[in-house]
Amino acid sequence: MSRTEIVPIPVLGRHAVNAYLLLGRHPVVVDAGMPGSGRRITEQVAAHGVDPRDVRLIVVTHGHLDHFGSAAELRRLTGAPIAAHAADLGPYRTGRVREPYLPTGPMGRLMARSPKLHVQAEPFEPDLVLRGETALADFGVDGRIIPMPGHTAGSVAVLTEDGDLVAGDLIANSFMGLVQGRPANPPFHDDPLANLASLRAMLALNPTRLHVGHGTPLDPARAARWATAEQRRLERRAARGRLRTRPQDPAGEPARA
Repeated sequence: MSRTEIVPIPVLGRHAVNAYLLLGRHPVVVDAGMPGSGRRITEQVAAHGVDPRDVRLIVVTHGHLDHFGSAAELRRLTGAPIAAHAADLGPYRTGRVREPYLPTGPMGRLMARSPKLHVQAEPFEPDLVLRGETALADFGVDGRIIPMPGHTAGSVAVLTEDGDLVAGDLIANSFMGLVQGRPANPPFHDDPLANLASLRAMLALNPTRLHVGHGTPLDPARAARWATAEQRRLERRAARGRLRTRPQDPAGEPARA
């Protein structure tokens, strides 16, 4: 087994939005940033000594624009196939996120008004449609993709055999990464309690570090303490009828707004 190096690829600001380059036997990219980010990502991949055409797989963690927006462009630039979960096929096939966004706090309410989050990205059809855990060994990384529903129905994370968790928006740093090292919710969740259950299930696998879509890596012990407090907060909100979740359609996928 070869060690997998986790390299952050800042897509917006220093840490506000991250993609990741996983360096194992072969390179894998996780997430694709906002629309128009493909060239920026491949330039940073090349700056780390990797020919973008050597990328073996692009993993999209979920159906929000800052994570799938340049997936189609990135596939053209690298020639790599895209892996993404079946439950978020709607956004991938249309290029539009499920709306309205469901903010987790003031930052989300502010961001939901930004026109940049309501544009249409270039649609794409995943080459590898995920429905359960999927090993990455055939793509050059010792690890697996694990479904983690809640942030969106089709959210996934990547856990390497070394214990690094590339978590997408399962958890974030405060204020879109501005307060480094402090666990927080990302700006939006479709189902906060389901996402928290996914986070706690992931923490039970004893990851060594959480690499997040917004901010710098988080310490799992600190994330676990935050999750305990967040569980109590969400349960209080749910008891008062103040916890919004996206309704489910009969097929089990979030209904379109």
